[in-house]
Amino acid sequence: MKQSLKVRDMALCALFTALTAVGAFIRIPIPVVPFTLQVLFTMLAGLLLGGKLGAVSVGLYAFLGLMGLPIFTEGGGLWYLLKPSFGYIIGFVVGSYVTGKMTEKPEGQTFQRILIANFTGLAIVYGAGMVYYYVICNYVINSPIGLWPLFLYCFLLVVPGDICLCFVAAILAKRLKPVLANM
Repeated sequence: MKQSLKVRDMALCALFTALTAVGAFIRIPIPVVPFTLQVLFTMLAGLLLGGKLGAVSVGLYAFLGLMGLPIFTEGGGLWYLLKPSFGYIIGFVVGSYVTGKMTEKPEGQTFQRILIANFTGLAIVYGAGMVYYYVICNYVINSPIGLWPLFLYCFLLVVPGDICLCFVAAILAKRLKPVLANM
């Protein structure tokens, strides 16, 4: 039987779409890939809404940006598909889904399991982001990047902040999940 979305679920999806967009503009400029709060909000979308709705909310963010709303860190529009950093946005959608799926069941609600889910989602974001970055730079836009600079600029320089966001998301999810369950 087909389950329809409740108004509450639609409102929460819209909220996390908006939070992800806002998170793109709260950034610390680092060469190549800026540090933003998008990871925090995409993780929370999965943790609080579940895998499916979390991915829907982040997918809606990606769709709106590709349709031209300037909600990505450097604008929006279909041309963004050729931007090397678009792989991170793909990773946000998939990472949100996986993070949510890993914590949907009651046994996934412990702080340790939430943190493991966050790190798994983060690995997906970085995996998708770095592979996309490498392929677009080296094979599409003819702006070659080697593996060491890719690893340095697209992982080492930004991952410490995102690791901190994994802990923040786990703490927030642990506190907010019971509140949302009672709504």
